[in-house]
Amino acid sequence: MGKLDGRVAIVTGASRGIGEEIAVLFAKEGARIVCAARTLNEGDHRLLTGSLSGTVAKIKAAAGEAIAVAVDVSQEADCQKLVETAQKTFGTVDILVNDAALTYYKNIIDYNVKHWVKAFAVNVHGPFMLSQLVLPGMVKRGRGAIVNISSGSAIGPGRTPFKDARPVSGSTMYGATKAALERFTQGLAQEVAAHNIAVTALSPSQTVATPGTVYHKLMSGMDDPRGEPQAYMARAALLLASEPADKVNGRVTYSQQILGEYGLIDKPTGRGVATKGSGYSQI
Repeated sequence: MGKLDGRVAIVTGASRGIGEEIAVLFAKEGARIVCAARTLNEGDHRLLTGSLSGTVAKIKAAAGEAIAVAVDVSQEADCQKLVETAQKTFGTVDILVNDAALTYYKNIIDYNVKHWVKAFAVNVHGPFMLSQLVLPGMVKRGRGAIVNISSGSAIGPGRTPFKDARPVSGSTMYGATKAALERFTQGLAQEVAAHNIAVTALSPSQTVATPGTVYHKLMSGMDDPRGEPQAYMARAALLLASEPADKVNGRVTYSQQILGEYGLIDKPTGRGVATKGSGYSQI
């Protein structure tokens, strides 16, 4: 038996990277997966490899059930379309993984206002709208899990003096959205605690090599030895989606931190282990 047998899961950002890895693992564990992103077919994205069609093909090749829904989670109508399609195809949504994310890695002085607004819409407003749409079904059933994928960028650089001589990475905007997502996570967790629903946030302990992080030059390539395996994030997300709600609700954590706690990896390191996580992860 799989940990998610009989469950229906929406995974956004499922066309590549961490979202794809989560969708494939959840399907192996018995969930029926609604894979959501903007890139339906390979080549549709002008910069990055990966597609919803490719993810669904992987799941079906392993005898899993999945559909692809091309949506822009920054748009309310698209969020409604996604949840309605999931419900019509598979039934009530039990699990929502908010992985879709957008950033441009520019310093604030150079940031285009339209890009700023769009990134907040994808990274924060999308998780809000989708959570609002799936919660009625979860409340009615008396169970559910929402896993918000955050980032180490949510941890600020602190205050002056700034002695780090490295160039500023341009992650201020992305970090601001992820800090907002973590606060949203814990606030929503409190609101739904009485309904046996777990709302959590998860970040990688170390940078994960994905088409996105390689494109933004955070990793030298998909085989960069400094990178954390994508499987760590998927396994950690599975824990948060399958553990009893009263054990994990409101938790903001890191991949290797929680996998180490459960004895699933040897020698965990990185954020949440070797260094402190965000303030939200400590309360």
